[in-house]
Amino acid sequence: MSALFESLTLRDLTIPNRVWMAPMCQYCAAVEGPDQGVPTDWHLSHLGARAVGGAGLIITEATAVVPEGRISPADLGIWNDRQQEGFARITAFLKEYGAVPGIQLAHAGRKASTDRTWRGGAPVGPDRHGWQPVAPSPVPFTDGYPVPDELGVEEIHRLVEAFGAAARRALAAGFQVAEVHGAHGYLINEFLSPHANRRTDAYGGSYENRTRFALEVVDAVRAVWPEELPVFFRISATDWLTENPEDGREGWTSDDTVRFAKDLLAHGVDLLDTSTGGVAAGARIPAAPGYQIPFAARVKEETDLPVGAVGLITEPRQAEEIVASGQADAVLLGRELLRNPYWPNLAARELGAGGRWPDQYHRAV
Repeated sequence: MSALFESLTLRDLTIPNRVWMAPMCQYCAAVEGPDQGVPTDWHLSHLGARAVGGAGLIITEATAVVPEGRISPADLGIWNDRQQEGFARITAFLKEYGAVPGIQLAHAGRKASTDRTWRGGAPVGPDRHGWQPVAPSPVPFTDGYPVPDELGVEEIHRLVEAFGAAARRALAAGFQVAEVHGAHGYLINEFLSPHANRRTDAYGGSYENRTRFALEVVDAVRAVWPEELPVFFRISATDWLTENPEDGREGWTSDDTVRFAKDLLAHGVDLLDTSTGGVAAGARIPAAPGYQIPFAARVKEETDLPVGAVGLITEPRQAEEIVASGQADAVLLGRELLRNPYWPNLAARELGAGGRWPDQYHRAV
């Protein structure tokens, strides 16, 4: 029996295997008009292909809870009825072909209002459907980025409410997993990290203050999400600053992540989706196969919170070892699933687990 293809039950939800699709932005929603932020045929095809390919859980790209929370003008959103309806046909398709649909609820913070990545990803202004970004502090991400507006306390409270409202819409659209995006230098990660958060009020300074917004968002999501369904949190386990002390910059650390994982568990989070980096431009990241696995493994070893592992996981036996050895409860694949939507079923065949081919593809089995 392959550990990678055993089911995993979180609360009352059983996910059929441990090969999951990580959120990956597609930058192809309408940028204006009534279809702004609405999923398109591309999203149905893109996500649906990975369900047919055997992924156990499919998490949508970062989906903004307010218009200003999009990474780019072409990102998905879930702040209105039309967007909710657009997602409903996708979740129905994913379930029909055996996958659990999940949504990543997000706000891009100071990294919002940028162009599509294949156009360079630079900031865009109102002349190209852009807007003024917001952040915990008026500190730009890097050279060439605008100085963001510092959020006031009332604005922070409204954003917490927006996450809760988005979760309510996501549930109505048929999603079974809600993931709060607290990684990669976007808004929640900006609050967590002292590299980006220079506030002196109740949302800045101490660890307790810097984690306040994240926990308030989790509470807002958990309050509307059914008791029987899980909530995930995606984290950047390190900013890759204090892991490189010669950089001389203060950031979020793996010690912080272990501590925070315990807080998240106490607030009803069911799995920590463990990535790294993104908040500090120019941080030196030693990317190599499996380079982020130790961060997930440490949370797994030192807390009771289940974890997902990500980052340059490309080979079936590599993924099998991560799960079988107890370093993580599941693996989330990104680029490898872009290259090959059928990776899960092919991996299952290699590992002797059979796979989940649809009847229409029986001649390929």
